Amino acid sequence: MGGKPVWFIACGVVFVALSSANVRSALAETIAEKVEVCAGCHGQGGKPIDAMTPIIWGQQSGYIYIQLRDFKRGDRKSEVMQPIASSFEKQDMLAIAEYFSSKPWPDLGQPRSAKENAERALRAEHSVGCTGCHLDQFQGSGTVPRLAGQSREYLTKTIADFRTRTRGNNPGMSDLMLATPPDDLAALEDYLAGL
Repeated sequence: MGGKPVWFIACGVVFVALSSANVRSALAETIAEKVEVCAGCHGQGGKPIDAMTPIIWGQQSGYIYIQLRDFKRGDRKSEVMQPIASSFEKQDMLAIAEYFSSKPWPDLGQPRSAKENAERALRAEHSVGCTGCHLDQFQGSGTVPRLAGQSREYLTKTIADFRTRTRGNNPGMSDLMLATPPDDLAALEDYLAGL
């Protein structure tokens, strides 16, 4: 048969496999260290320290990646997130997004919306068409975020930021939020938080 002896090839295969495992292990440690920084604000068990901080446990991975990318580029502004995201490479952001999306969504224990508020929210939703992107149960998909069960304070802040165009990385959302009456938006915030 010529060429290298079988034991030499087998040793080479084992060496490559071990080397690959070591690289994956080192990468996992690096991602573990990076996500540990996130827990400082977003919470160890997925419940944010401050209600103005979004839940990222169980959030859509594509959405998390885009937000990290936008923070890094400066398309989305945040004095806290921009310095953190600026140190990430694309592979880091994808791995971090996958890590958090695989976690279970935490229950913040927020009360369900009162019947009249829920009805107003659903009328507003039909007018705005939220479920066209965020899906029927507001679970999101891919690059569209889950809204169901997000903290009311964060939802209120996000909607306000879209309305003032402070959050500039999704102009279409700003247009929708500006076209929706504030009382309808308040009902939506309350309804979504209680899902």
